[in-house]
Amino acid sequence: MKDILQIYKYTFAYRTRAILVIACNLLFVIFNLLSLVLFIPFLQLIFNSIDKKTALSEPKWTGEITDLIIYLKDSYNYFMQEMVNNNPKEALFFVCISVFLAFLLKNIFRYGAVWHQSELRMVVVRDIRNKLFHKAMNLPLSFHTNERKGDLMSRMNSDVGEIEIAVVAILELIYRDPIAIIINISALIYLSPKLTLISFVLLPISAFVISRIGKSLKKTAKSGQEQMGLLFSNIDEGLGGIRIIKAFNAIDQIYNAFKQVNLRHQQLITKTFRKKDLSPILNETLGAGVMLCLVWFGGSMILDINNAQGLTGEVFITFIIVFSQLLRPIQGISTNLAFMTKAKASQDRINEILETDEKIYEIDNPIALSELKIGLRYENVSFRYKDEFVLKNINLNVRAGQTVGLVGESGSGKSTLGDLLPRFYDVTNGNIYFDDIPITHASIRDLRNHIGIVTQESILFNASVKENIAFGMPNATIQEIMEAARIANAHDFISALEDGYNTNIGERGSKLSGGQKQRISIARAVLKNPAILILDEATSALDTESEKVVQEALDYLMRDRTTLIIAHRLSTIINADEIVLLSKGEIKERGTHKELMALKGMYYNLCSLQGIQT
Repeated sequence: MKDILQIYKYTFAYRTRAILVIACNLLFVIFNLLSLVLFIPFLQLIFNSIDKKTALSEPKWTGEITDLIIYLKDSYNYFMQEMVNNNPKEALFFVCISVFLAFLLKNIFRYGAVWHQSELRMVVVRDIRNKLFHKAMNLPLSFHTNERKGDLMSRMNSDVGEIEIAVVAILELIYRDPIAIIINISALIYLSPKLTLISFVLLPISAFVISRIGKSLKKTAKSGQEQMGLLFSNIDEGLGGIRIIKAFNAIDQIYNAFKQVNLRHQQLITKTFRKKDLSPILNETLGAGVMLCLVWFGGSMILDINNAQGLTGEVFITFIIVFSQLLRPIQGISTNLAFMTKAKASQDRINEILETDEKIYEIDNPIALSELKIGLRYENVSFRYKDEFVLKNINLNVRAGQTVGLVGESGSGKSTLGDLLPRFYDVTNGNIYFDDIPITHASIRDLRNHIGIVTQESILFNASVKENIAFGMPNATIQEIMEAARIANAHDFISALEDGYNTNIGERGSKLSGGQKQRISIARAVLKNPAILILDEATSALDTESEKVVQEALDYLMRDRTTLIIAHRLSTIINADEIVLLSKGEIKERGTHKELMALKGMYYNLCSLQGIQT
């Protein structure tokens, strides 16, 4: 029920559009019934059952609302009798025109409902995708580390697609089909109470059979959506790792793994479709059986010599036509319930993301950060992933303008120490201070505005060089962008590109070399002009020639900035003001390069392994 209410709220976030859909659907139901009822005079003319001798008196309305329907019916019968008495062919022509107009209006209002539904369903989809994407952007890195990107894409695509269908289904389920059933049943009772009572006995059989199918549909649908996430992940990994796949002749291996996942997805979705589509088929079959029972009962009543029911041939045919229309909203309810069942499974998966704890919180009245004057301070900082501590009781002072190198074996906690500063994660214990202000007391946006990051993997986007350098700074001028590129030793190669700064660099900068991509990343940091700089293995993936050019740009970038350098290649931090060696999440050694070499401890051993002797 919670999921259905949530879909209902999505729909009525655009109340005017939803009300227009409901109004058009109601008018469609009314004119649909009217187009059928108007056939009665036509049938009476064909069967010649209008008594021309018995003149009807002109009806008068008492003014009571309850008498309105009777007044309209009597007025129409009076009008038709007058026309039949005067000119039967003219009466037949009038009936045909009336039925045509009723059909025309019915279809106009049906299209009106579809017209407004088309926008309603897409604005709801747009809003949900916006929420999901915004939530994904705000979730901590730990979430993205644990979750598959393909699964997130599946939720934003397939699961949201199910909600799109449900947006229309819920309006029809609540405001169209039940009202259509009530109106049609009212007409049936008016035409023949006895036949209507018989239909009430037979119809619940259909409802019982359909309800048995729906119970297993949700579980199958959810499994299918989860398998879609795995499928998207396989596609993403296969396309993203195509170079390595080809290099290791692993195409068959990856393809076979993909085929297995795709086969399982096909089997689950096939089962889902079969269960969903079985509902309306069974409903129609059972409905046809009910209708044939009514034909037998009604036909027997007409053929009965004593016929005390007063059931005429034209009324009976009209009853059957109206009853056949009653099956449509009943079948619509069955189909829409199947859609809602699938949508509930998708809503569960969407809510798993939307309700995920962001973990990185801001206080209500954050303190504004000014220029860094004293420095950064890690005070008794500990951090853990799940149950395992990655950092343990770290105490570290980084004075303003100082360069500190963080070294150690893989998994020692170097990158995590850097990630805690911009609050990609929050500390488990302790505090980090910007001057004397705990970073948790500042807004995340303000804090990150003071920090620039250059990582080992150059994260670039499928856009122009200019847009990549000015990423996050949309108001930067072309002169500022070019100056930042010059400082990063990137201006010359950018100018040589086909369209210069307007050249599109492809997905993840695929049109550029590693050194070129890294220099654009550095230009981006230069343009931001941050007070604090984090260099995470910024040159470790480059060849010697590219490293030299990039290192020159980094040296310029680090001037007068507070810098944390996370390094495996120790030659890049020899000149740091302080070097901190971590092992298993703890600080083991600290000091300048010369001081640590003199200790001949862990740092000395690492330098020896890399051929650094002084």
